[in-house]
Amino acid sequence: MAVPKRKTSPSRRNMRRSHHALGANSFVEDKETGELKRPHHVDLKTGMYKGRQVMTPKDD
Repeated sequence: MAVPKRKTSPSRRNMRRSHHALGANSFVEDKETGELKRPHHVDLKTGMYKGRQVMTPKDD
């Protein structure tokens, strides 16, 4: 089994993990309704995705 020769310093460990942070969610304005929605996601209110009906609309 491979074993590291030296201990990884906290600085080096944290530099490696610098890309692990989560970014903020992006939203785009819907062309028809004007509401904010996530890109590449189904709109749960209308059931539309890429201009076509993919599921039945959610009733409140």
